[in-house]
Amino acid sequence: MDTSRPTSAEPAEERLDERTVRLRLDIAYDGTDFSGWASQPGLRTVQGVLEEWIGKTLRLPEPVMITCAGRTDAGVHARGQVAHVDIDPGQVARPSRPGDGDHDLPRLLLRRLTRALPDDVAVRDVTVAPPGFDARFAATQRRYTYRIADGLSRQDPLLRSTVTVVPDELDVSIMNAAATSWRGLHDFAAFCKRREGATTIRTLTHCEVTRTTAGERAGTIEVDVRADAFCHSMVRSLVGALVAVGTGRRDLNWAQGLLQHRDRSGDISVMPARGLCLEEVSYPPDDQLVARVHEARATREPLR
Repeated sequence: MDTSRPTSAEPAEERLDERTVRLRLDIAYDGTDFSGWASQPGLRTVQGVLEEWIGKTLRLPEPVMITCAGRTDAGVHARGQVAHVDIDPGQVARPSRPGDGDHDLPRLLLRRLTRALPDDVAVRDVTVAPPGFDARFAATQRRYTYRIADGLSRQDPLLRSTVTVVPDELDVSIMNAAATSWRGLHDFAAFCKRREGATTIRTLTHCEVTRTTAGERAGTIEVDVRADAFCHSMVRSLVGALVAVGTGRRDLNWAQGLLQHRDRSGDISVMPARGLCLEEVSYPPDDQLVARVHEARATREPLR
């Protein structure tokens, strides 16, 4: 965990080697067979796979380290993950024959990763990051969607790895009433696994529950949650509380009262990982990146 705090005398962005180029990577993955994002000895993780193949495809002499916007847990998916990696172009093995890429580093890396990566992870785009960009600390909003098939949904076995089945019929209207009552700046300690030195105060900018009416997911319940950052297990805990309300096991007053807790609530079930997907990460305009990094480092460690 990074516990550093920038002072007024030092810039919020990292001091990069003059030879280094920071690249932004836009990433999608099926989390089913990954033990989460973060590298762990002996386990297959998204970070581990990407770092391995970036090093291999560019034939770099030293391992690379990639930093993401939100560290997803085992089994959680992503369509809109963002990460950055710092590369010394002088150490990159260049194309040896026509058609193997070109001398534009982002394009070269994208083409090589597209060929090399396993089919459950994809780098969709690689660009040179603007000055001050940090995939983690510059983010202003992360958007997750949790998908549920309940007793009223049309089951589709082909979607089983991305949807959690709840056999009860859920009341979407009461779930949405609970969800909207949580919007704003609050202490979400009841929904979080507390980490030493980390705050559980977050700004939930959007929380909405809807039932889809068309397409291959018709009938599926979607919980759309957006915040400046999330604590560990927070989204799946929010959804667990909503399911308790939707089944009638708990009422709206109970859901609203959870915001008064200052410790994790044992009454909340953490929903399975497979229903959760990181859909999008938002960033401020380029001229506001440094200020955003400074703000995030100073107030919310560690971000997810």
